[in-house]
Amino acid sequence: MIRRFLLAIAFSGSLMASSDFDQNQSARFARLALDCVHREYPNKIAHALNSDADVKPPRELTPAFYGCYDWHSSVHGHWLLVRLARLFPDAPFAAEARRALAVSLTAGNIAQEVKYLDDPGRSSFERPYGLAWLLQLAAELREWRDPQAQQWAVTLRPLEQAAVARVTEWLPKLEHPIRTGEHNNTAFGMGLMLDYPKNGSQPAALAKRGALPRTFPRRKARKAALRMILQRPP
Repeated sequence: MIRRFLLAIAFSGSLMASSDFDQNQSARFARLALDCVHREYPNKIAHALNSDADVKPPRELTPAFYGCYDWHSSVHGHWLLVRLARLFPDAPFAAEARRALAVSLTAGNIAQEVKYLDDPGRSSFERPYGLAWLLQLAAELREWRDPQAQQWAVTLRPLEQAAVARVTEWLPKLEHPIRTGEHNNTAFGMGLMLDYPKNGSQPAALAKRGALPRTFPRRKARKAALRMILQRPP
């Protein structure tokens, strides 16, 4: 539902912060996310059943991110709410966005999300697309200098760590880029992940040297990409 808008938004933060993207426009985007982040159905669950215990509604399987039709759409819907509430804190939608985030980002919900991610048979769950958006959400929360947002960042941390562990295990195994125009495309996922460190100019400098675009299949380049993704401020 909101996916068609997010690519431009994710890579044009300056536009969202400028006068070209005003409060009225931001309200339209906020409403898209608010209307779906807690709307459970229709829903597309994609997982292997390990037992009868896995036959549950989405709100029980992944209680933080169960709306918006599928998991990754729910994650980037939450990212959108965080970003808009951060950029437009006095907008009429900001309080509603905060309430929605507070409902989702609880310790109990995140603990169940981690359990779901770590269960057998889910090593490739939402990899790389959904995990990349999860890292974007974590980075956006840390960047928001707001006490409530900082607490949400702490609450999200166990799932963030689980996502980083999953990426750490997966990335060195890649022998070539995945160029299909679908969710497993590595270019888009890497683009989001390279934003994640928020660690000065080093990731930008490495990317400028062309390590990823030109020599991604080489082991040295894969290690460089891994360092860029995982090197974050404490």
